[in-house]
Formats: sequence, C-alpha cells, structure tokens
Amino acid sequence: MSVSSDTFFLYARKSTDVEDKQILSIDGQLAELRAFAAGEHLAIIAELIEKRSAKTPGRPVFNDMLARIEAGEAVGIIAWHPDRLARNSVDGGRIIYLLDTDKILSLRFPTFRFEPDPQGKFMLSIMFGQSKYYVDSLSENTKRGLREKIRRGEYPGKAPFGYLNDYRTKRIIVDRERAPLVRHAFEQYASGTVILDDLRKFFMANGVCTKNGKMFGRTFVSDLLSNPIHYGHFRYDGEVYEGSHESIIPKELFDRVQAVFNRRWRYSPSEKQAPQKPYLGLLRCAECGSAITGEVQKGHTYYRCTKKDKSRPCKQPYIREEALDAEVTALLKPFSLRADWADKMLLRVKEEKQQAAQSALQLAGQKRKEIDNVNARLQRLLDSFLDGIVERNEYTSEKAKLMSQKRTLEEQKARLMAGRADWLEPFQNWILTAKNAAKITESGSLQEKRVLALKIFGSNLVLDSKKARGSCVKPWSLLVESSTSRLVERAKGIEPSCEAWKASVLPLNYARLRPAFRYCGAADPPYRSKSQPACRAVALRRRLTRQAASACRCASIIIPALALSTSRVYPRRAWQRCFLPVGASWTRPTASMQRRTS
Repeated sequence: MSVSSDTFFLYARKSTDVEDKQILSIDGQLAELRAFAAGEHLAIIAELIEKRSAKTPGRPVFNDMLARIEAGEAVGIIAWHPDRLARNSVDGGRIIYLLDTDKILSLRFPTFRFEPDPQGKFMLSIMFGQSKYYVDSLSENTKRGLREKIRRGEYPGKAPFGYLNDYRTKRIIVDRERAPLVRHAFEQYASGTVILDDLRKFFMANGVCTKNGKMFGRTFVSDLLSNPIHYGHFRYDGEVYEGSHESIIPKELFDRVQAVFNRRWRYSPSEKQAPQKPYLGLLRCAECGSAITGEVQKGHTYYRCTKKDKSRPCKQPYIREEALDAEVTALLKPFSLRADWADKMLLRVKEEKQQAAQSALQLAGQKRKEIDNVNARLQRLLDSFLDGIVERNEYTSEKAKLMSQKRTLEEQKARLMAGRADWLEPFQNWILTAKNAAKITESGSLQEKRVLALKIFGSNLVLDSKKARGSCVKPWSLLVESSTSRLVERAKGIEPSCEAWKASVLPLNYARLRPAFRYCGAADPPYRSKSQPACRAVALRRRLTRQAASACRCASIIIPALALSTSRVYPRRAWQRCFLPVGASWTRPTASMQRRTS
C-alpha cells in the first residue's frame, strides 16, 4: 500500500486523567499543532489524545499509534515536544528504532527541529534522555518533600476517612461532620456487641457510601478501625510515624478495638438475626452442671438444661422466661445501696480524687522520664539502622512497637496531668451500680437485669427445679450482711460511720451490742436481784467482749448505757479500761437516758 509522504498522526498527551488538573493542556496542544500542520502543509489522518503519564511504558494510545505506523497508515508524528512522546527509555528506544528501520520518516515538533539523519537521531536521543532525567529528578524532589513532611509530622497523602485535605496549609484537618461517625464506630466495635456488617449499615444510614450509592465493603470498615491515624500516628511506606494532626480517638480506645479484632480472627457471622434470649450464659444446671439454653416455642421463650453430660441423666424441667425473670428479680432485690449512703460514699471518693491529684505531678514526672527513655531508644535504633547494624524489617518492627509504647505513655501522662485517679473509677462505678440496682430490679429490661446479675453473682448462678440460686461475689457480699429492713444494720458492713445514737432509731451495730441493751433495761436481765450489781457487771463483762466494743464506731451509743449498770461498782477509769475501745472517750449519761433505763 502506497503511503503519502505527508500523512501524520497528531499526538497530544497530558500526565493525568483527572479532569480538573491540566485542563488547558490538551486544548492548547491541539490548537498549536493544528496551526503548525496547516502552516507546513501536513496531512493529519487522526488526532490521538492520551491522558496518562509517560514515566513508565504501557500507554495504550501510544502503542496503538506505533502499531498503525508499522502497518503503514502514516509516515510520521506531530507532537508539541519530544517529552510528549517518551519519558522512559523503552518508548524512546522504540521511536528511534522505527526511525532506523524507516517505518517513521519524519517527526515534527513546533518547539524542536528534527531531521532523520544521524545527528538528528543523536539529538533526539539526548532530548529523550533529558525528559527521563526530568522525571527522575522530579521523583526525587517529590520524595524529598514527602520525607520533610513526615519529619514535621504531616500526613503525606490523601486524607483518610474522618479527615480533610487543607490545600492552603498542605495538611490534614478533622472533618467535623464525619469525625463523630468514626468515633462512634470505634466505641461500638470496642464494646464487642457489633460486627463489621453492623458498622457497614451504620455508615450507610448516615450517608457514607460508594460513588454508585452502594454500601461499603467490610474491607473499608476493617481498614478504618485498624488505621493508627485516628489516634495521632500515621502509617507510610510500612512504617509508623508520629503525626502533628488532631486525633479523633484516644490510643486506649484504639487498643481495645485491636483486642476485639484479635479475638474475632477469621470470624464471619451470619446475616440472620437470632431471636433475643437475654438470660443465655447467666445460669448453669444445678444437677449436672451443663449450660442453660433457650428456645422459642409458640411465641414464648423457654430455658432448659442442655443435658450435654450423657453420663449423668438430668431431669431438670424447663422454665418460662417470665418465671425465670421473677426468680432473677427476687435474687437482685437485696443488692441495693441506700441513696443517702451512696451520696456520702461518692463524696468521699471525690475527696480521694482531690488528694490523688496532688500526687499526679510526681507520677507525671516519672512518665516523662519513661518517655525520654523511649525517645533515646528510638534514636539508638535509628543510629543502628543508619550504620547497617539492624536490618530494615527489624528496624520498622521495633520502631512501631516503641512508637506505640511512647503514645501510651503520653496518654497516661496526660491523664495524670488532668488529675484523674483511675484506681477510684471501679469503686465509683460500683457505688453508682449499687445505687441504681433497685431501679433496675423494679423497671429495668431483661438485658439490664442480666448485666447486673453477672456483676453480682458472676458465674455462681444455678437453676434448680425452676428456682434460681447462687452466691454473690465481693464487694456485693457486703450488702447482703445488712438487714433488709434498713432500720437495723450489723457492725460488719460497708455503711458510713454512724452519728450519735438517738432514742427513736436503733444503732447501726445493734446486732453485736444487743447484750448491753438487754442488761441496761431493753430486756429482762438474767440477774433480777438489784442488790447484786457486781454480778450484773461481771456477767456483762463476760458477754460483751472487747472486740464487740471496738466494733462500735460511735462511743455515745453504748457508753452511757453501760455506765448506768457499772458506775456504782467500778470507778470510771477502771470501767474505761474494761470496755472503752482505744481512742474513745467516756461520756456521762444524761438525765433523760437515766430516766429511760431506770
């Protein structure tokens, strides 16, 4: 096939396929090349446009153009500059080879004059080499800039979900609209009550979806929950670096999410929603020790023994959920703390927190020293890596561990500086739970009762003949030792220190001090004879031990009553040596007390 000597392909290229970048590049090239072809009287048989970088081989439009030239459709190419044709050695070598084999007879450039002779080919190869040098140097300059951003703690890339790119400062900032969604997703997954599919639906319900309006996959949620950028660090090129951007979640929450990930490794839950059985995992069978399972029959939930132990036949009957709820409610009723006691205890916890805040500065100084030690280790690790002592894989692994340890220490130091006393939080939570126990027992849901029962009884609840029973754990066992009437409380308990005894209310430690009240007129004494006060005092001394007297926290409860029975026999100081606890003072009985006990 004969080919005209003035048939050319017009080739225009820009380095990116993003429409909002280099908008005028293609249009400008086409206008200039058309005018150049018209001035040179060149016939253009096709205008080829490509939006792809020439740094690496593999451009489809460029490869198709060379194939058509080899097939004889044209004899040359019109382009704006040689760097539009090739910026790598492979594509540049292909064009020079086609010139050597006379497949390409001419190359025309408005900005560069080329002749198909040895000198022209030599100059063309120099231009191709210069184009490759420009790409390589640009890559190195870009990498240098990225390394500088990393040293400053700036994330060198497109902002992940929850952040936005600030094009003025070239940094990432928190997306105030989506950051709460990220925080909620971390909190929900850390609780262990949701799975990845639940978070996918949560994001979809809040308008977070793909460009096609579809739900994100599990990989999106998994990558989101495992990205350290949300607590202040970022991962780049396989390494973890300390960032200067604002964090969305604390490091402690991120660690709890990773712990849930480790427990659920290779776990794939089904999409089917199982019926709610709140009391599953709460009780065990009292006869064979097997677990209690639940099943739904005719719209009602029944609980029964699984009877997995075939060596021990179990004859325990099933129980309906409503009846089991009544049993659990009856077990939970005694475990409640009076509101006034709870308020006093919470006030004492607040005072303890204030005292703990005073020592927080000293502990924060210790954390600062530990952080300095970690920084020193990081510097030594970097020096070892630069000197070639440590391999890159070992360096990145140890650096990630030290960076995580440093972040944990910094958060601990921040909590100490804020005056938080974490060791008091469990006790405060227990007081609040005990205070709300009565409300949960009366009007709480089945799930709330189950959670409260697990806190009180642990794994000690059993089901025996449709009856639930079990022993509580500490510190809930202290509440059981108090009377259910709330008018009389034993000495061994958790109640606050009592005030002076009033005649209308029995003392809190009346149970241990009962002998004293019996012999002081509260009941008929064993010795009726009023002429034998010494015998009465001796009997009282035998029955009321020093331990019972020491357990009395308020001396005014018992001392006046004891003094009425012993003041005639023993001197005051001798009586104090027999009955008063260490540090207590003797109080003379008032006239009203003498009248009541006479």
